This record gives sequence, C-alpha cells and structure tokens, in this order.
Amino acid sequence: MGFAPVPLPQLLIESVRRTPDARACDFMGRPTSYAAMLGLAERFAAGLQAHGIAKGDRVGLYLPNVPIYIAAYYGAMLAGATVVNFSPLYTATELSHQVADSGTRLLVTLDVPALLPTALEVLGASALETLVVGSLAAQLPSVKGWALRMLKRRDLAPVPARADVIAFDAFLRAGPPAPVDIDPEADIALLQYTGGTTGTPKGAMLTHANLAANARQVDAIDPFGADGDIIMAVLPFFHVFANTCVLNRTIAKGGCIAMLPRFDAGQTLKAIGRVKPTAFPGVPTMYQALLDHPAIGSTDFSSLRVCVSGGAGLPAPVREKFEAVSSARLVEGYGLTESSGVVSVNPYEGRRKPGTIGQVLPQTRVQLRDKEDANRPAPEGEPGELVVAGPQIMRGYWNRPESDADAFVMIDGERWLRTGDIATIDEDGFIAIVDRSKDMIAVGGFKVFPSQVEAVLVEHPSVKEALVIGVPDDYRGEVPRAFVVRQADDDTAPEAIEQWLNARLGKHERVFGLTLRDSLPKTMIGKLDRKALREEVLGG
Repeated sequence: MGFAPVPLPQLLIESVRRTPDARACDFMGRPTSYAAMLGLAERFAAGLQAHGIAKGDRVGLYLPNVPIYIAAYYGAMLAGATVVNFSPLYTATELSHQVADSGTRLLVTLDVPALLPTALEVLGASALETLVVGSLAAQLPSVKGWALRMLKRRDLAPVPARADVIAFDAFLRAGPPAPVDIDPEADIALLQYTGGTTGTPKGAMLTHANLAANARQVDAIDPFGADGDIIMAVLPFFHVFANTCVLNRTIAKGGCIAMLPRFDAGQTLKAIGRVKPTAFPGVPTMYQALLDHPAIGSTDFSSLRVCVSGGAGLPAPVREKFEAVSSARLVEGYGLTESSGVVSVNPYEGRRKPGTIGQVLPQTRVQLRDKEDANRPAPEGEPGELVVAGPQIMRGYWNRPESDADAFVMIDGERWLRTGDIATIDEDGFIAIVDRSKDMIAVGGFKVFPSQVEAVLVEHPSVKEALVIGVPDDYRGEVPRAFVVRQADDDTAPEAIEQWLNARLGKHERVFGLTLRDSLPKTMIGKLDRKALREEVLGG
C-alpha cells in the first residue's frame, strides 16, 4: 500500500468533491458542510495573502476546538504558510517564547477571557504583527450564540479597535486564493512543538507529505466504512494526537467531527448521547473521568464502534471498566509528535493484545536498538530502544540541528527516528513499551522501569491513579517511590497499599515509600506527568 505525497489541504478538497453537502463538523449542534468549510478556508487563505503572508511564513493558532480552527488550519496551508499550534493553556510567557522561536507573524485566537488578553499581551511585546480574533458566539447555533451575547457577556472578552487586531469575518476575502506551488515532501505544513517532557519544547517540522500520509495510514486500518462516520472531538486539536486522529483522518475520510471546545466529562457524555459518535479517541485520564461521572450509567454508547487511547499507557482496570459500561472496544495506540501522531495501534476488530501498543501502521517499520548505543541492534530477546521509519517521520527540529543529531540514528544509510522508549516486539509484531529510557531508575546496578511498577499498582482496587519516580538513596543510588490518588471515599492506609504492591514485585523493583495525594500533575492533554512530579518532589 502506497500513499502518494500530496499537499495536506488536498484531503479536504477531495472530500468536498465526493460529498460537498456532508457535515464536516458539528459544533454544539451547529453543522458546517464540507463545501462551506472549504469556502471558509479559501477565503482565509486569500485574507492571508492580502495581508502579505507568503509561502513559508508562520501562522499561529491559539484556539480551542472550534470550527474556525479547521478553516484557519487548512486555509493557512492553502496559502503556503506553515501552521504553528499553540496550546490555549499557555501563559503569556510560554506563548511569547514559542512565537519568538517559530517566528510567527500572524496569530488567530478567540474573543474569550482565557485567550484574548494573553494574545494581546504577546502582540504588544513581541515581533507578532497581526492578531485575528474569531467570535465564539458566531460559531454557535443561533439561540446559543444570542444567549452568549445577551446573557453571558462576561464570558466574552472585548476586542479592541486597533489596526493590528482584526475580526475573523472581516479578515476573510472573497474568491479563491492565488495558487501556491507546494512541494509536499519539502514544504513544512506544521510546526508542532513537543510537550517538553525531556527538556525545552522543540518545534517538529512536519511536511505536507508527513501529515497527509499519517492521516491516510490511520484511515487505512479502519475496517469501518465512511458511511455515518462521526468522531467525538474532545482531544484538543493543538495536540498532535487529535491533529492526526481526529482532524486530518476524519477530513480524509469524509466524516463528521463532533467537537466540544474542551473536555468536560458531563458535557462529553451529553454530546455522546446527542451526536451518536462512531469513534471516540482520548487519553486514559479522560476515560477515567467518564467512569467517575454519575451520568455514565445512563449514557447511550450504542453508536460507538471503537475508542482509541493514546498519549500514555492505558491501565488495564480503566480499559476493563470502560468496556464493561460502554460495550465499546477500547484499544491502545502509540505515537509521537515527531511521527506526525501515530506509529502503531491495536486492531479495531479481531485479535488484539491488551498491554501492548499494537502493530505498526502501513508503510511503517520499527527496530529495537541497544539501550546504551543506538548504533547497535538490541541483544536478541532483550528490550531495546524503539526506532521508527516511515512516511510520517518529521524532517527535523526547527532551527535545532544539534537536536536532530540526537533524534535520529543512521541504519544502513537510512535515517531512523529514535523514540527514547524501551520496548519489546513479539512474534506477531505487537509492540510493548517497557518505559522511557530517561525514566529508568538505577537501583544498585539494576534497571527499574517505573511504568511496570505503576501497572501493578493500579491493579489495587483502592488506587485510581499512580506515578512512580526514582529518588536519591545513599546506598542504592536511587530507589522507586510511589505517589497515589485513591478512589473516591477510600480510606485504605498507604502502608497497606505499599505492602500489597511490594509483595508482587521483584526485590529490586520494590518501592521505598508510598505517598497519598489528592491529585497528580497532568500535561495539557490530561496525561499523568512524571517529569512535573519529579521536579515538584526533587526540585528539578
């Protein structure tokens, strides 16, 4: 199976040709057709060109999941610009840093207090030239939009009258944009910043061919037809998981993206009942939050064909409980920012292997390399660092050639991406992640993988969430310590949980201390953040 390199907006154009009147998205009950979405994208592209944005210029999106995200995303690429995703949770300092690092000239945001004041602060204190501000009310169904304007005006931020601040609708220009010659394999479609779990965030340069290939790879493993395809979009578009699996994959398929501006367990359950989605991608903490919500028992999940978990390891109890209550299959996948989002996933139908990240996507190849020296293969039968090759692998890091040298390894003259994850691959091609190489704990000469300890710990009925980190020890160098959030209304003593855990671990894996917490730190997409916990406990 081959995927010819194409400009990413071609996926939208092809779906418009097939089904122009089909719903491209549903936002809180307001539909937008494929033809209408392409029209908005073309008018936004023409607006960019009218404001001097040329091929290769960077256009930033500082947005939650709203319809104008889709229009601006594909519109910027139609104009030949490079999209830069910014998390809506960024502070002014974080946003300023990445605006400067990427050289973003124009930023699109929304007229809400959580975004507009921050964007204005950055506009006034950086090289950012133009701010384009969308109206939240204008994207809602008419009654909801009227209520927001009239009754909940405090939920909107005033847009200042300035030459460098332009309303989204006023920015649009009639007619198609001037055509731009795009080389799919050379031109950067997206600068996607890493989450920074191993250091300062870096911009992964993802080409049009990278993103288009990964969208079609994900679509290719889907055994369900395009008919009635509706995907629940609560993962944030700014994150690479949603960008490929929710946005680009669904546009390529011609399905409907049923989006909420942010994840809220109660609103998500209501939306599932209303829109009847066929697929629901999420991170493990989202599925746990749904399980914790009192409305889960009365929610109709019958439309769901498959749920896909990514971003972090999926605890077996979460998978088992969610499948029991929803009767939907919940499978685990794996990917990285540097791989455009997805490397592997468990099959949606047929045989799967819980506890693994499944099998590789079409045209994707993996190897295991020696944990100490990636230039050598891993010893036969032992875990090794997972390296990946395929059409979805990034060109490199933006303005960081020194980081590229660490990110890739040359094997027989071909460049392979180093994931930093330690893995095993079984005889059926199913991959199991043992741990991140940087998270390994050295206990008296033995290597302990915290995720393996966590996998045992969450099997305890009292444990809702858990993280394990290495802490300094005078005798052993490091020892594992556990941090746990208990289930609601559970009063099991930490000593009892620790004793239960250590009885099920090898001697070198046993934890030295178990601390109860009301919560554990999470990343912007809601996955447990071991790096943040380590910094909090050890001070960096």
